[in-house]
Amino acid sequence: MQRSAGSRRRRRNTSRPFLGGAMAVIAAGALTVTGLVSTAQAADVNNAKNAGFESGLANWSCSAGSGATVSTPVRGGTSALKATPAGQDHAKCTQTVAVKPNSTYALSSWVQGGYAYLGVTGSGTTDVSTWTPGSTTWTKLSTSFKTGANTTSVTVYTHGWYGQSAYFADDVEVTGPDGGGGGDGPGPVIPAAPAGLAAGATTTSSVALSWNAVSGATGYKVYRDGVQATTSTGTSATVTGLSADTAYQFTVSATNAAGESVKSAAVSARTTKPGTGGPGPAVPKHAVTGYWQNFNNGAAVQKLTDVPADYDIIAVSFADATATQGAVTFKLDTAGLGGYTDAQFRADIKTKQAQGKNVIISIGGELGTVRVDNDASATAFANSVYALMQDYGFNGVDIDLENGLNATYMTKALRQLSAKAGSGLVITMAPQTIDMQSTSGEYFKTALNIKDILTVVNMQYYNSGSMLGCDGKVYSQGSVDFLTALACIQLEGGLDPSQVGIGVPASTRGAGSGYVAPSVVNAALDCLAKGTNCGSFKPSKTYPSLRGAMTWSTNWDATAGFAWSKAVGPHVRSLP
Repeated sequence: MQRSAGSRRRRRNTSRPFLGGAMAVIAAGALTVTGLVSTAQAADVNNAKNAGFESGLANWSCSAGSGATVSTPVRGGTSALKATPAGQDHAKCTQTVAVKPNSTYALSSWVQGGYAYLGVTGSGTTDVSTWTPGSTTWTKLSTSFKTGANTTSVTVYTHGWYGQSAYFADDVEVTGPDGGGGGDGPGPVIPAAPAGLAAGATTTSSVALSWNAVSGATGYKVYRDGVQATTSTGTSATVTGLSADTAYQFTVSATNAAGESVKSAAVSARTTKPGTGGPGPAVPKHAVTGYWQNFNNGAAVQKLTDVPADYDIIAVSFADATATQGAVTFKLDTAGLGGYTDAQFRADIKTKQAQGKNVIISIGGELGTVRVDNDASATAFANSVYALMQDYGFNGVDIDLENGLNATYMTKALRQLSAKAGSGLVITMAPQTIDMQSTSGEYFKTALNIKDILTVVNMQYYNSGSMLGCDGKVYSQGSVDFLTALACIQLEGGLDPSQVGIGVPASTRGAGSGYVAPSVVNAALDCLAKGTNCGSFKPSKTYPSLRGAMTWSTNWDATAGFAWSKAVGPHVRSLP
C-alpha cells in the first residue's frame, strides 16, 4: 500500500509473450538442425549422469524447486522426472555434461504430459532444441549437436511452458565420444540435510510439516522430539497421535541408498486446544477490510470512528521498523491527523470493537523495511507485535511487506505470535499479484504454512500490469477477468475460500493503476461465489464461502464520498 499521493513504485510488466509465437520460433530453430542427427557409433557412450533419475535429482538442477522424481509414470527403471511450471517459472531442469571438442552428439529424452522442451547450450557451435506440445504417452524427443574446438562441457536442459501442466522426462541420452564423465554416473552419495522445514496446519492431535527437496534424496525421515515419528517420499508429512495444547520440536533428514543425512534445523509447533483454532468469531463469514491511514497524503483525514460500519476489519497503517531487526513499533501521527490524540485513538479502538469490528496493526506498506529472515528477527517480530496488541488492544496483524518476505521465518514469527495471542488472533495478508502467482512464492508459502491460523489474504489486484490467470492465459488489470482468474490461483492453490479476498483501490487516486468500479468488484464476487456475472473467464466451480473484499484505503473511500464501501459492503454481506 502506498503512503505518498499520486505516486507508486513502478514494476516491470510481468505479462508473458504470446505462447504460439514463442513456440514457433523454438520449433523453427529445431527444424534447422535436423540434418545433424546421426546414428551413434559403437564406441559412443551416454555422457549424461543419472539419466533415468534413479538417484533422485542427483546431477540435475531444477529452477524454483520445480522438479521432483516420481515412481509413476516411468519409461524405464523405477523413477522419472516430474517438473511443474508455475507462474513465471517454466520448470527448467539442467545438467552439465562433459563432452569432447569437435565431436557430434545425439541428444534425446522420452517425455510425457504437458509441453516439453529438450535442448543444449554452450556447444561452441549451434545450440539446438526440440519440443512437443504434450502427450498422454511416452514420446521421444531427438536432435543432435556438434561441439566446438574448445568445448569440453555443455548444458543439457528440459523445460515446460508457462501456464501449462507438468511434464515428465526419463532416459535422457547425450550419446557420443566419452567426454570423461560418461555413463550413468557414480552411485548416490549421502544427501544434504533438508532446509526450509516449516510447520503448517495444526489440530488437537496433529502437525503438518513441509520442507525443501534435497538433491539425490529418495525419502525423508521425520523426528518428533528426537524420536522418529514418520517417513515420507515427498517434501511434506503430517505427524499424528499428539496431545492437545502441547508444544513439540520437529526435525527431518534425507535418505537414499547411501544412507541418511544429518537432521535439519528444528522447528517448533503447538497443537491446538480442544474446541479452538482458526480466526476469532468476531470476523463475519463475509467481511470487508479497509486500511486506515496514520498519515496525511492528500486523502481525507479520519479518526477511527469516522470509518463506516461497512468495514469489518480495519487495518491501521502502518507499524514501522526499529533498530532491532524484525521488531516493529507504532506512533500515532497526531500532527498529521489534525490533533487526533493518542488517548482518543485508543478509546476509538475500543469503540469499534464494541461495534463488532476488528482493529489490527498493518506491518510494512510500500515504504516498509521490516525484515524477518532469521530466528532472532522472527522472535523480535512476534514479541513486538504482541506488545503492540497488549498496549493498544489490536486484535491482530496484517502482513503487507512489499519489499520481500522469507516464508520460513515469517511462518515462525506468526506461529510464535499465535502462541502468545491465542485462537482469537486475526491475521491478514496483502501480497502483490506477483507474490501469489505460484505456490512456490514466499508469500504463498507463508499463507499455506499458517493456513490453520490465517484469516484472509487480500491480494492487491492493482499496480501490476498484465498477469497470468489460473487457466494459463494472460489478463489485463482493471477487469472482472483479472480479479476472478487471479483469485482462482489462490483458491486452487490450497487456500480455503474463506481465506481469499479481493483487494482494490477505493478510487482512481488510491493507486497508480488497476482501479475498477465497485460494480466490477461486485461482479467478480458474484462470479466466484455464485457463478454469475462472470466475464470471459468462468471458474470450474463456485466458492460460496469466499471471504469478501479489501480496499486501499478508508481515507480514499471517504475522499470519494464512500462510493466504494456503500456499494461493496452491502454486496459482500449478501453473498451466500
